[in-house]
Amino acid sequence: MGEIRSLIPQAKLIFGILACNEPIRLQCLDRIAAEFGRIDHQSPTEPFTFTDYYNDEMGDTLYRQYLSVEPLITVADLPALKHRTNDLEVEMARIESGRRRRQVNIDPGYLTQAKLVLATTKDYTHRLYIGDGIFAEVTLCYQRPEGFQPFPWSYPDYARREVCEFFNKVRDTFRNQIHSTQFTPATPFLR
Repeated sequence: MGEIRSLIPQAKLIFGILACNEPIRLQCLDRIAAEFGRIDHQSPTEPFTFTDYYNDEMGDTLYRQYLSVEPLITVADLPALKHRTNDLEVEMARIESGRRRRQVNIDPGYLTQAKLVLATTKDYTHRLYIGDGIFAEVTLCYQRPEGFQPFPWSYPDYARREVCEFFNKVRDTFRNQIHSTQFTPATPFLR
């Protein structure tokens, strides 16, 4: 029988953002840094062409970027994170013809040495309910020597080699943080 431990594992807070234009993307980065801590990794920004799911609400031209922030979280923070990023999306939305339209989509998640997990409000066969109306999906797994690898269900934009390589670098930073005796974990948005 395995021993039950009360210590909740630490993780690296990551985000996948979709923005309708460059000023909104920059505003989103500022809001993320103010809410969750200094951004320590940013992927290049690129056009998002993997689905038209967001087009009706956000427009036909979207830009994708991935990032991580310096403070660590615990894996138990994920539901609160998803609620807060949903609130940020609403705060940054515009009103058009009496209807609220998102200008940014912020997908929070976390990275550990073994996996990358995303929060979602949508249930599916490979997602687990984690509380407060939020589900979690293991999107990438870490395997030696290749690094992060996708699953058959991984979103196509996360499954790309260059995205996996980006998260390999984030993982290296996370490993350095958890092995540092000077590091103090923080959950700034919950304080």
